[in-house]
Amino acid sequence: MTWLRSLLFFLWFIVLSVVVHVVFLPTLFMPRRAAVLAARSWCKGVLWGLKTIARLDYEVRGTLPPRGSLIPSKHMSMWDTVALFYLLGDPVFVLKRELLRVPFYGWYAQRVGMIAIDRAAAGAALRAMTKAARRALSLGWSLVVFPEGTRKAIGAAPDYKPGIAALYQRLDVPCVPVALNSGLFWTGPAGFLKKRGRIVLRFLPPIAPGLKRQDFMRVLEDRIETATAELVKEGNAMLANNTSSLSSPS
Repeated sequence: MTWLRSLLFFLWFIVLSVVVHVVFLPTLFMPRRAAVLAARSWCKGVLWGLKTIARLDYEVRGTLPPRGSLIPSKHMSMWDTVALFYLLGDPVFVLKRELLRVPFYGWYAQRVGMIAIDRAAAGAALRAMTKAARRALSLGWSLVVFPEGTRKAIGAAPDYKPGIAALYQRLDVPCVPVALNSGLFWTGPAGFLKKRGRIVLRFLPPIAPGLKRQDFMRVLEDRIETATAELVKEGNAMLANNTSSLSSPS
């Protein structure tokens, strides 16, 4: 049943993406808020399809961060970007420049103000990212960063990049870490499989501005990794219970 539900969701995802991207295409030439509405509509449709078709719901814990926050998040699957964009209302993400070349996705990402970086540019990229981040925060948009730079598999060793510490020190705004366990449920080759259950996303206690770089990196990694491990344990128990309930006699 997991495979069948995943296939049906995949078909829904394709149809939804084509329809939304085409119908809202004129928003690319309108004020930014119109493109944000298009993106949020797509995110809402994806989350609806997961719940209704794949039977994969989600739960949010903790307090939503105030607008204009720095939000470093664990990254396990595409679900993370969909959910965070929808939940935060009007955020911008730091993403790799190559994504802007993807048809439709890249056009909308650029229009809503996503901050694209050239990871090969090192210092120049950091300066450009900081400048764009300051502008976004000054407009009241929160900034979402995946501090490990890419998706990480369950159980993989953490690899937090120094760029997040540079942003933390230069921006001087509330920093709200995020833990999640989406990688347990959005899985398989190319993320095709969607397992029945409930993803948990947790906004963690804020890290106040003013810490030294090493202290910040230690606190950030410990806070995210500890909470993520707890959520993974909880998610594994849910999956085991689902399997047990399916195999037990009626």
